Amino acid sequence: MNCRIQVVVIAEDGSRETREIQTIERKDLKPETLGLTLAEGKAILKEIQKIVVQQQISSGLAPLRPCPDCGRLRRSKGYHDLSLRTVFGHLTVKSPRLHHCECGSHETSTFSPLAELLPDHTTPELLFLETKWASLMSYGMTAQLLEDVLPMDEPLNAFTIRRHVWDVAERLEETGTNYRFPMVH
Repeated sequence: MNCRIQVVVIAEDGSRETREIQTIERKDLKPETLGLTLAEGKAILKEIQKIVVQQQISSGLAPLRPCPDCGRLRRSKGYHDLSLRTVFGHLTVKSPRLHHCECGSHETSTFSPLAELLPDHTTPELLFLETKWASLMSYGMTAQLLEDVLPMDEPLNAFTIRRHVWDVAERLEETGTNYRFPMVH
């Protein structure tokens, strides 16, 4: 038996693009071959995450290209790689650098809208899981647990988790309220 896993991306204009994720092949029905392995599940989730993130960035940054003041398209200075940590693995995405429009004054001549949107380079959901588990066990054990269950392609660092917990604690102190992780249920 072969199961082919695909993602169909439907653009705003209705056009469709099918992307292959993985083919699962099974010959025998045995307990150890029943369903997906953890490794297969992690690989599939990481690939789906990559496609969804790329599509969101592409469609989400398009409206930011025109100047909000005069409407002219801002010139591109090129792209740089932006490292993004998600619950489904580490991704490297292309981040455009745009020139500020000449209709106003700015402190810098260029900016990266994606870098401004993602200053921590870590999704709130991953921060939530790191903080939650680090409150229950050591940073090292938290790193190991998250590596075991999430599709991480490189080892998590206990020091990084500690720093993330510290950053969240500082946000709590600054706001004086309970910090709520966006879109985490």
